[in-house]
Amino acid sequence: MLKKIEHLGIAVENIEESLKMYEALLGTSCYKLEAVESEGVKTAFLQIGESKIELLEATNPDSPIAKFLLKKGKGIHHIAFETNDIESEIGRLKNSGFELIHQTPKDGADNKIIAFLHPKSTDGILVELCQEKH
Repeated sequence: MLKKIEHLGIAVENIEESLKMYEALLGTSCYKLEAVESEGVKTAFLQIGESKIELLEATNPDSPIAKFLLKKGKGIHHIAFETNDIESEIGRLKNSGFELIHQTPKDGADNKIIAFLHPKSTDGILVELCQEKH
C-alpha cells in the first residue's frame, strides 16, 4: 500500500545554484548530498515538514536527467510515493495494467530502494515507488 508522497524530484542544471535558491525559499538547509552513479545523477535533499524535495543534476550526458533537461528543461521530474512493501506494490500495479520501467527494486538515493513506473501509463507523470532500506 502506498503511504504518502515521499518527495518531489526536480531536475536542475546546476545543483549548487538551485540549492541556494531552494534553501532560501524553504527556509531550511540541505540535509544530504549524494551521487547515484548507476543513474548518472547528483542529488540534494531538503526536508519541509513531512515532505521532501530532491534536486537532481545530471553527471553525464547519457543520464535520464540529462535527457529530461534537453527535452523539457528544468522543472518537476517525478513524484515519489513511499511504501512499506515495494515488491508487493510493483506486483499490484503491474496487475492493474501499469507499465513499469523497473520490474524489481534497485538502489536509490537517501537510503531507499526504488522502482519507476513509465509515464505512458500515468498520464505523463514519472512515478517513483520508494521504500526505506532495512
